[in-house]
Amino acid sequence: MQGIRRINRALSSALTLVGLIGAFVLMSVAPARAGENVFVEVMPNSVQAGSRVSIKASCDNGNNDRQSTVHSDAFPRVTLKPDKGFLTGQATIPRDKPASDYPVDLRCENGETASTTLNVLNMATPSKGPATGGGGTASGRGTGSLLVLGGVALVATAVALGMAGGRRRTGAGS
Repeated sequence: MQGIRRINRALSSALTLVGLIGAFVLMSVAPARAGENVFVEVMPNSVQAGSRVSIKASCDNGNNDRQSTVHSDAFPRVTLKPDKGFLTGQATIPRDKPASDYPVDLRCENGETASTTLNVLNMATPSKGPATGGGGTASGRGTGSLLVLGGVALVATAVALGMAGGRRRTGAGS
């Protein structure tokens, strides 16, 4: 009986230890709430030159109730304003900005800083559609109806030849 009690105590201690370790792991990977970390993010983080991006940040000053600035070579200086526990703003990437990865740096009033990267794309847009041919069937000159009639005639010929060939085989075997 005493052996069973020792096993129960050992199991109880082991389960308690596993529970404590699990709680510690969960607390260490839990998402941070607004105001607990200093960060900056740009959405989307890959964008075509000439497009607008949204910026969201936190300066870890409680409720993020003071303005901060964001600097980047990809766009002019942006002042972020408090919005629902975060700092937010928008920036437009100039159309002629060369394609590259640009650092985006947050500078908080309390001296804290954070950084992220913005990937600017500058893909040339075509001025007209691709050269894919003359589009003869789309010209409206009746070529399309000639093709349909030719296809119908071809199918009818194949059916007639198939029927004639079938009759000949039946007659040859009798």
